[in-house]
Amino acid sequence: MLPFGYAIRNLLRDPARLAQAVLGSTLVVLMVMIAGAINDGMVGVLSASGSEKNIILLGAGSEESVLRSEISERAAGIVESSITGLEEVAGMRAVSPEIHQMTFVSLDPDDRKQAFIRGVTPEALLVHQRVVVQSGQYMRPGQIMVGRLAWRRLDLPEEALQPGKTLWVEGAEMEIAGIFSAPGTVMESEIWMDMNDLRSLSLRDQLSCVVVRLGDGEFEDIDLFTKQRLDLELAALRESDYFAKIASFYAPIRGMTWITAMLIATGALLGGLNTLYAAFAPRIREIATLQAIGYGRRSILFSLMQESTIAALCGTLIASFAAIWVLDGIVVSFSIGSFMLRVSPLVALTGLLTGLGLGLVGAIPPGLRCLLPPLPSALRSAG
Repeated sequence: MLPFGYAIRNLLRDPARLAQAVLGSTLVVLMVMIAGAINDGMVGVLSASGSEKNIILLGAGSEESVLRSEISERAAGIVESSITGLEEVAGMRAVSPEIHQMTFVSLDPDDRKQAFIRGVTPEALLVHQRVVVQSGQYMRPGQIMVGRLAWRRLDLPEEALQPGKTLWVEGAEMEIAGIFSAPGTVMESEIWMDMNDLRSLSLRDQLSCVVVRLGDGEFEDIDLFTKQRLDLELAALRESDYFAKIASFYAPIRGMTWITAMLIATGALLGGLNTLYAAFAPRIREIATLQAIGYGRRSILFSLMQESTIAALCGTLIASFAAIWVLDGIVVSFSIGSFMLRVSPLVALTGLLTGLGLGLVGAIPPGLRCLLPPLPSALRSAG
């Protein structure tokens, strides 16, 4: 085998070409890590938003979207009094009547932004147990609460949505009472307000859904209730199943993210291959000389792969630091919420394997081009 130092010395022969190879590897690995972080973030926020213990009761035929659902307001009281096995906290049953609505909000009446508004009662905190008031206080009638990522969803400065500030909702000026967090869920991009306030502002006389939290009961009991009470026209759906359907809806978008990343990475990869061809081509006579003094083609190819892998791993290291310093913590918005990009162990491993594969495989085509010519003609080569 050729000494490891031989590969290092060859890398340092031409710093400009080394920089090109490292830069190409950095771009490829960084694009793969970005795609992986976006995919993980979107899947993670949708899977974390649904709880196995929460059951959504919505209008029959509207199982695909709560926004299209309409149910009678009396359904909440009937559900609370009729269904057994629901969780209770301090004697209060975990039943949350809610109105979900996409509407316009603004800092002033002339600059409107579309937002997801959830009209709730205080019982919503018994059902959505991940929600915690982070700053300020729980809202009263005439006030709203905003999720900690709502500013990003609305494309507003973060300081504009702080407790004590005001926001126009459906033409009414509402004071922000507090900021809530619900780690890893789409609720962090929502705006919450008193259900009666939202009903009055939107002129609605029906609910969107009733969300209940199971205690020792079973989903089948609630499903049976909806089938028996045909007058209410309800359908029962696990919250986790509801968000799983939404995740499947966004699967093509996640696929397009990967395709876009792969196209950009392929361009960088081809540029890297050209750099390696240019770096190895003048060394045909040198490689033939190594063969003449007794080194086998496999040993020489392995040494060339060492050179390529070292350059690719240097690029991987740079890409990893760039992802941690720049990518980690960025908030990305999509139609129903926002999520933070995280450089998880899986994303980091994906980047490392990409860089390693790039180095090992990328050296083979230009290496074989240098090794395949017959030894006599290679020794006479001008390279």
